[in-house]
Amino acid sequence: MISFFNRKNYVRDAEWLGVDVHNHLLPGIDDGAVDTLQSIGFIRELTELGFNKFICTPHIFTELYPNTIATITQALVDVKNALVKEELDIDISAAAEYMVDETFKVTETLLCLPGQHILIEMSYLSEIPFLEKVVFDLQLAGFKVILAHPERYGFYHKKPERYERLKDMGVLFQLNLLALSGYYGTEVKSTATGLLKKEYYDFAGTDLHHNIHLKAIKDLICTGKLYKMIGDYPFKNKMLF
Repeated sequence: MISFFNRKNYVRDAEWLGVDVHNHLLPGIDDGAVDTLQSIGFIRELTELGFNKFICTPHIFTELYPNTIATITQALVDVKNALVKEELDIDISAAAEYMVDETFKVTETLLCLPGQHILIEMSYLSEIPFLEKVVFDLQLAGFKVILAHPERYGFYHKKPERYERLKDMGVLFQLNLLALSGYYGTEVKSTATGLLKKEYYDFAGTDLHHNIHLKAIKDLICTGKLYKMIGDYPFKNKMLF
């Protein structure tokens, strides 16, 4: 097992990660950026931190954010047009973060990350009893399932066998970088550290929603803390392109 937590070198950017695979940069369609101006501001800041490609993943959650291909595509077009006006050459695309609940349906038109990767999440309150069936159905349809921020599901913290089961099923894990700063609490940070040591993570993302997230991400990266902790970890972010 490789140790990722005792590096002496300090790298104060995120160029080594490169691609942000989970964020809420698209304006006005979920609990992320409120308008195009804020979207562009976030993109500028993240680019300065070393990210060079962005896959936007707005929520698709029937009860709160009933987004569609049309709403997400239009928001992406708005951001791309704004980037052109600002003369910013940024590689940006869109997929979605799907809430797996009773309303979720497996269809051929799901918005995916490159390579038929689909990002899913579930409620933080309790595990859905049909999660494994959804994963199986998605895989049967040709999708590669990525579970967003597994470290944040408190009902798994005392049940490591659930993480093991999902990995055995071929589920890919995506780390929220802020978990390593303690932003979500010590238990989430401890769980993230444990999953890293087991090399269960495949991807990492900012999951940026707002300015408070941005400030915490900047502190984590610009102080060299993030690189010191996981700079050698074999994330697959750049392999998505």
